[in-house]
Amino acid sequence: MKKCLGVLLCVVLMLGICACGGKVSDVITKNVESDKYSQKEINEAIDAIKAEFLLNWKGCTLKAIYYAGDELTEEHQDWADRHDADEVIVLVSSFDVDSSGGDGSLDPNTNYANWKWILVRTNGGTWKHVDHGY
Repeated sequence: MKKCLGVLLCVVLMLGICACGGKVSDVITKNVESDKYSQKEINEAIDAIKAEFLLNWKGCTLKAIYYAGDELTEEHQDWADRHDADEVIVLVSSFDVDSSGGDGSLDPNTNYANWKWILVRTNGGTWKHVDHGY
């Protein structure tokens, strides 16, 4: 069952669009050095946010996303504690909002830069998106 879900997620990510959410095609990512996480772990967190974006960010196009760095991640350790997790990771992104204003809470025809995504996990498990914003 997990393999089927993984394959389905990959197909959705490769398509880059979802009828109910945002777009993630041609997203820019960059490798950021980390003493805390491997590039694979960082990419898994990025993939979790891409999936979140596809499902829930209608009218928005993700343009870039990358690891915010060890220092900023360590500053957010309290998020792991709040969610009974032992690890936290912070990503930074930019995205465009079309004329619809997304879900109505975003400014239409605007680019949001330096938007942070906070994810947590326990025992090296799956990253879970718990918050976002500036």
